[in-house]
Amino acid sequence: MNIFMREMKAYRKSLIIWCIGVILMVVAGMSKYSALGASGQSINDIVLKMPKSLQAVIGVGTLDLSKASGYYGVLFLYLAIMATIHAAMLGANIISKEEGDKTAEFLMVKPISRNRIITSKLLAALSNIAIFNIITLVTSISTVGHYGRGEAINQDIIILMIAMFILQLIFLVIGTAIAAISKNPKTATSISTGILLSTFILSILSDINSKFENLKYITPFKYYEAKKLMYGGGFEYVFVVLSIVIIGILLSATYIFYKNRDLNV
Repeated sequence: MNIFMREMKAYRKSLIIWCIGVILMVVAGMSKYSALGASGQSINDIVLKMPKSLQAVIGVGTLDLSKASGYYGVLFLYLAIMATIHAAMLGANIISKEEGDKTAEFLMVKPISRNRIITSKLLAALSNIAIFNIITLVTSISTVGHYGRGEAINQDIIILMIAMFILQLIFLVIGTAIAAISKNPKTATSISTGILLSTFILSILSDINSKFENLKYITPFKYYEAKKLMYGGGFEYVFVVLSIVIIGILLSATYIFYKNRDLNV
């Protein structure tokens, strides 16, 4: 039994749907940029009139929305949310689905160790998020390049996609760890997405009020903001290290708890 191929086949349809969704988001988002530019209105002036809280929600920051790169920087926040939701749900489902589908017993009686099972599942999940990321990268470069009027944007997009991939990895292992720890596989997905939404809300709070600035260390969405990656000198060392630590701890938890848990067959 090739567990990796089994999982890739099982999530093939879902991956295609998510990829179509992200393509439509990029195309629709940049089309909106073109429409606003054609109206003759200054996008930056419009945004400046918005309340600070609303600016925080849409992720404007210091981005220059009159440029295709700046507008894409705002769009990146929503692409990252979409990518991390996909990753968190995938991580939770790929670990817990055997119990939900009542196929855990079939899998466990095979002469395959639990470590090998979990490794194969993780590799399949990693392949899924990598494909999602590559599709987003290619779509972004072609679409933003079309509206950018010669603006050099490819390097910025690549940096943003690397950041998005790290975020995908973080929420993927959040999903796998919760699924491995949880005694009820049906709750793993909802808990994972709940954590994701909570961290996103915390990132907004840290933007709205300086009193909550330290929240940036517990919400991954603050680790890789477009405004800092594009205009602030790239990746911050402390957040990259923190990401590696989080991924390492949650990956270890996935293996340890899955190996020792009693599966509901």
